Amino acid sequence: MSGTGSIGEAARRESRIDATVSGLTTAIEDVIGAARENKGNDTMATIGTFTESARQSRNGPRAARRTLEMAQHAVTADDADVYLSFAAELADSVRPIVLSYFRTPLDVAAKSDASPVTIADRAVELRLRERIEARFPEHGIIGEEIGNKPGGAFTWIVDPIDGTKSFISGFPLFGTLIALTYQQQPFCGLIDVPFTGERWMAKPGVARFGDGLARTSACESVADARFYTTSPDMFRKGEMEPFERLSRAARMRRFGGDCYIYGLLASGHCDIVLETGLQPYDYMALVPIVQGAGGCITDWEGCPLSIHSEGCILATATPRLHAEALALIRG
Repeated sequence: MSGTGSIGEAARRESRIDATVSGLTTAIEDVIGAARENKGNDTMATIGTFTESARQSRNGPRAARRTLEMAQHAVTADDADVYLSFAAELADSVRPIVLSYFRTPLDVAAKSDASPVTIADRAVELRLRERIEARFPEHGIIGEEIGNKPGGAFTWIVDPIDGTKSFISGFPLFGTLIALTYQQQPFCGLIDVPFTGERWMAKPGVARFGDGLARTSACESVADARFYTTSPDMFRKGEMEPFERLSRAARMRRFGGDCYIYGLLASGHCDIVLETGLQPYDYMALVPIVQGAGGCITDWEGCPLSIHSEGCILATATPRLHAEALALIRG
């Protein structure tokens, strides 16, 4: 096929994708409108998290279909508020446990992937699981330390201490991550930072920091961006080049922070976070927070994150900044 033919076919394919997304978006709006009419304007949850993912992604039609399925199940804003309030109760209940172990002598074991784990990690996760199972026995649970419990449409994903290396070395910017997924897609998320007492929480379309709203910055250019990653050491062979290309193009780059840097992004204090090698318990809670604050978070291909993602994460303050960052990653 000639170059002109290839371009023409690509344009037709993009046109078909745009038409599919447009049709599904209309269907979503119809379902949401009907739900509001039947249940009241304040009960239908904003499905912006999924719709925005559809717009950002090359897999737009698939993401839009997931949004439609969620809307048809009529998950409500009231549901989200109940679950998020419970997540806050969970974080409150384990914060004293975390702090009781911090900066004390601890035996550190190595997991199969060589990452460290302590009695604190296990004690916190055990408490989280006990409370979730008591309140929502039909829900699934995925935890970093104890394993998985199958459930229905809803699954809680918890990381008792995100940043165990920071925790065992006395660095205070570790956190507890609590996510709730619906049909394997991010729904609600919470970052709790026990040492500082800071907390970010989000439901679809809304992110909060403390008592106020969380909002990302308005940065739209990598050249103006403040770049963060937890450590350059996390990037494996084949990933260092994209990391260097993107981070060196930014106005400044900083290291350290684990989940805390995603909170900083959601509150407008940094503009890009690039990481790799993450597991669902590391990133699922972050998705609603970043998106609810107005930012973008995807894998390195620009696809929406789910429990099946490979763990290469790009989070940015704005869609335009995200597009430029993706282009630099791809080279």
